[in-house]
Amino acid sequence: MSDFLLELYSEEIPAGMAARAAADLQRLLTAALAEHGIAEPEMRALHTPQRLALLGDLPAATEAAHIEKVGPRVDAPEKAIQGFLRSNGLDDVAGLTTREDPKKGAYYVLEHTEAARPMGEVLAACLPDIIAAFPWPKSMRWGAGSLRWVRPLRNILCRFDGAVVPFEIGGVESVGFTYGHRFLSPEKVEIKRAKDYVAALKKRKVLADADARRVGIKEQAEKLAAEVGCVLVEDAPLVDEIAGLVEWPLALRGEIDPQFMDVPEEILVSAMRTHQKYLALHDTKGGLAPHFIAVSNGGNAADVAAGNARVLSARLADAKFFWEQDCKTPLEDFAAGLDKLVFHAKLGTMAEKVARMQEIIPTYASEFVSGTEAVAQSGKPDSPYLPDVMEIAGEAVKFAKADLVSSTVREFPALQGIIGGYLAEKEGLDDKIAAIRDHYKPVGRDDDIPETPEGCVVALADKIDTLAGFWLIGEKPTGSKDPYALRRAALGIIRILLEEKMRFFNLPSKILEATYQYKSGMNRGELNILSDDIFDFIKDRLKDYLRKKHELEPDVIAAAFAAEDGTRNDIYDLMRQAKNVTKFLATPEGDNLRETYRRAYNICKKADRLPESSSLPGHGQYGRESELYPTNEKLLCDPAERKLHEALKVCRDKIYRHPKEAYSGYREFRGEYRELEALAELCAPVDDFFKDVRVDDDDPAIRDNRYTLLQRLIVAMRTFAAFELIEKNKKRS
Repeated sequence: MSDFLLELYSEEIPAGMAARAAADLQRLLTAALAEHGIAEPEMRALHTPQRLALLGDLPAATEAAHIEKVGPRVDAPEKAIQGFLRSNGLDDVAGLTTREDPKKGAYYVLEHTEAARPMGEVLAACLPDIIAAFPWPKSMRWGAGSLRWVRPLRNILCRFDGAVVPFEIGGVESVGFTYGHRFLSPEKVEIKRAKDYVAALKKRKVLADADARRVGIKEQAEKLAAEVGCVLVEDAPLVDEIAGLVEWPLALRGEIDPQFMDVPEEILVSAMRTHQKYLALHDTKGGLAPHFIAVSNGGNAADVAAGNARVLSARLADAKFFWEQDCKTPLEDFAAGLDKLVFHAKLGTMAEKVARMQEIIPTYASEFVSGTEAVAQSGKPDSPYLPDVMEIAGEAVKFAKADLVSSTVREFPALQGIIGGYLAEKEGLDDKIAAIRDHYKPVGRDDDIPETPEGCVVALADKIDTLAGFWLIGEKPTGSKDPYALRRAALGIIRILLEEKMRFFNLPSKILEATYQYKSGMNRGELNILSDDIFDFIKDRLKDYLRKKHELEPDVIAAAFAAEDGTRNDIYDLMRQAKNVTKFLATPEGDNLRETYRRAYNICKKADRLPESSSLPGHGQYGRESELYPTNEKLLCDPAERKLHEALKVCRDKIYRHPKEAYSGYREFRGEYRELEALAELCAPVDDFFKDVRVDDDDPAIRDNRYTLLQRLIVAMRTFAAFELIEKNKKRS
């Protein structure tokens, strides 16, 4: 193996693009080398604000290889055949081989033997193509050249086994040297080996490894904070961003002018973070300290610190002015201005959004209180707590969006809700502060949910209204595109319901109520379809959440979600169902019954006698199975089938107390599902049935009667999970 070194040196790359670009460079070169028979080459990607680099070990040459390219069918359109020929430098099909496939038919194949090539030659051929077609989110041209790059490309260092790999792209020829720090050590530096790259640049005031820059920034900042008895406010995304802005990080401590310390902490921190990329400090009491940490790209510490303090004072003066002006305006006046603030061009104003939220708040508040696990377990759904939640949430929603009109939020959009909470506090709206402040939460996967019931209710109303609106205008997320953060809204709904242990017994109906408020002109049937589609979208996010957060397996989640017991409209119950299916499958009884179910399912499927179901998932039949699949007790001639018949009746009685519950699908909250115990007791009678009874009896009446037992067994087990969706022979922990 011989060492390989590539560095693309340009003007400053935007901080948010460099890490992804380095990974893309490695991915693209790996793919190019794979075409020459080199699989998974050892390479390491590095990036700084001005460089993308690859260091690695590659073979001295490729190996000779027999290459086959599958072409179009022989009877394919002429354009397709000619396109394949042109792409491979051929004039006619004489150079192609014809093969036959039982399914595909006759098709063309291009076969040729590729001779071994020196690696330097391969790199010189593929690197210009990679650079020319590099997938920057945004790129530019400069001068008279045609190359597009994120910023003007100034130098290409490329060596293989110590020798320069010669190529040219956009007027820039590859060389054997690069440059040190732009200001502190701008001289050329020749680097012959990949192993010398990091150390050589470090001598020239460049830390090529982003992880080293992150560690250095944090260590320097923590040391400076400790010198004044403070601690660094954790902000990993900001440290990452700063590491993408500097090649030689120098942390500096500055002082915040005391005149700004009466401004709310979030405003000061946001001003420092957004505009200046400064890190904040907390004092020993947890309050904002009158210091900040700036990180310079090298330089004289004293001069840079003084300059940063002057710039920050100007920024904070603006923030203080905005805040003081906002404090002079009542929330009522801000709320009145929402009719001039557009939510979306097709969905009206923020004032209209608030009005819609006000309409659905009473139902949501009622559901929140009666649906919490504590209330359900107490058996007192008519809690005296309900009127308080409903009233406070209803009042809070009037002002929830009011701060969007404020000057402070216009300057610092990330403070929406937070500023509203401070303004509510100044007006003495103490019981509504948390709901106003928190209703945007949770913003991210690790963000907290609202801390009060009222905040949760307003947050749910806000997020569900948003999903309903964008579905109505056809703006659903597609692929990786989600410009309105609708996946984040769905995840927020999920986290609130799960972390509050809250049951919306029919979430699609709550979504439907939100769609009604838009007065779209759709009929009820159309809105029902739309609401179900939104709910499916939320369930998809729930599946992803359960896989990542709770490490549940996809097939188990699918089986649990398809349980025919009415829980599929309830996010919290879906999670509990998936967890209990996982637990059940890990028991001997669960594993045995899964195989039993599969046997019964396959027998019925082969005979075209599977129980009818509106869908899997669909609405449950349990509680009606004796009507749908009646068993004639007089035809139960074998003790084993009589035993199974009785066991199925007992199982039904244990799961449902009376028919009303079977029809509604309603179940009480319990620490464990009743199905667990009931289904486990089916093991012995089902085993005896399959051991002693022949289902396909010669007598048609007896045969049909035995099939009803299997159909009832399938329906009973579907109450807990659609076991046919669970992968066979998969090891469960």
